[in-house]
Amino acid sequence: MTVLQLSTSEFRTLAARVTALAADYLDGLEQRPAFPHVSGEKSLELFSDPLPEEGLGATALEGLQAVLDASRPPSPRFFGYVFGSGEPVAALADLLASVLNQNVTAWRSAPAAVALERQLIGALATALGCQGYRGSFCGGGSMANLMALAMAREARSPANLSGVRPGVVYASTEVHMSIPKAMAVLGLGRDNLRLIATDERLRMSLPDLRAAIAADRARGLTPLAVVATSGTVNTGSIDPLEDIAALCREQGLWMHIDGAYGALAALAVPERFAGLNAADSLSLDPHKWLYQPLDCGVLLFRDAARARQAFCYTGDYAKSLTEDPLEGFAFFEESLELSRRFRALKLWLSMRYHGLAAFRRAIRADLLHAERLAQQVTATEPLELLAPVSLSAVCFRYRPQAAAVNADRTNAAILRRVIERGRVYLSNATIGGCFALRACFVNHRTTDADVAQIVPEVLAAAQEVLAAGC
Repeated sequence: MTVLQLSTSEFRTLAARVTALAADYLDGLEQRPAFPHVSGEKSLELFSDPLPEEGLGATALEGLQAVLDASRPPSPRFFGYVFGSGEPVAALADLLASVLNQNVTAWRSAPAAVALERQLIGALATALGCQGYRGSFCGGGSMANLMALAMAREARSPANLSGVRPGVVYASTEVHMSIPKAMAVLGLGRDNLRLIATDERLRMSLPDLRAAIAADRARGLTPLAVVATSGTVNTGSIDPLEDIAALCREQGLWMHIDGAYGALAALAVPERFAGLNAADSLSLDPHKWLYQPLDCGVLLFRDAARARQAFCYTGDYAKSLTEDPLEGFAFFEESLELSRRFRALKLWLSMRYHGLAAFRRAIRADLLHAERLAQQVTATEPLELLAPVSLSAVCFRYRPQAAAVNADRTNAAILRRVIERGRVYLSNATIGGCFALRACFVNHRTTDADVAQIVPEVLAAAQEVLAAGC
């Protein structure tokens, strides 16, 4: 055997140890704190040993326990951010994907992986009511949004040959930070992203959008696209998709929907997502609300020719030698990525194992968890909701009784104390200029009992903070 090869028996032994470690870890999630008891300095110290000149062999696996113990666990009481919970069947598929080590660039380099991904993309699009859409897997919503805006730019103001010309993109003030980043990377510039005011439900205001487009046209500027959000990162609000789509058709603009957080909930509550199938492009994150391990993003688009217009530039060494539409297919002609891992395998296996109905039930359970927490907050003094609950994000705060107490500083201190206590993990948001505590439910492990711990933990942390005079 060559220097880095393992015997079959060695691989079986190592794999058994790793899977046993993973199984024990999952079995003990309930007992782990929602955030590890580790400081930044301690985390560096844990991994400060120099790399060995001579291999440690199987002893190297002993270092994995430190990795587990210093990691933020996928706890049923993790309610921070919009972050999936890592479904275990999908994790097993990830192991096989790494063993196969397919570069999913084109059919000729990865026939099974390419065929599986294309079929899964079609099935996922159909399940969301977007029959006929094409697309591909990518690292996450940020990459999907970047590629979507690149397609929008090439469709409305081509720049690949002669460079970028000025153009304007529109999104609400609740837009995800990946959109301003994409504007900068694409050369359009963040100053050419118009942030449109929202209504009382924190949805993009259609009258303000229409007025902004008209004002830019009057100034001689070129409107390119509208980014509607289907599940804003702070509150889960869903922009009026059908109305925005109609306006885009009227104005000749590209419509992209950033559905990284919320759009997959259309599997369970499609009535909340009318207009999803009107988009020119749609980003999804199965590693959020389909509970998949990172990384697992998706970009769907209506017209594959637009994707090829944006991304098709193939060197001679990579050109296909066949005209067959299946065997000649290359993802790199419809995507920014060249080297691509077999991301689709985990979602494919996970959905085959559990079935679509199970995912629909899990999403509905998350929605109910958010409704229950909102009810508990509303019924508890001195807590107050700060935003409508559109999907599974709940934004609220502790309202100090003393007028002299700064509410924002107090709630920031409460959040720090909640995390230190280690029983639940919350994040934060800014709502109407106020610091908010935020719980987001995209976790297949969460139960009603886990949800019931949030309000008592916030109240207990508030008592400790106020007693300390913070």
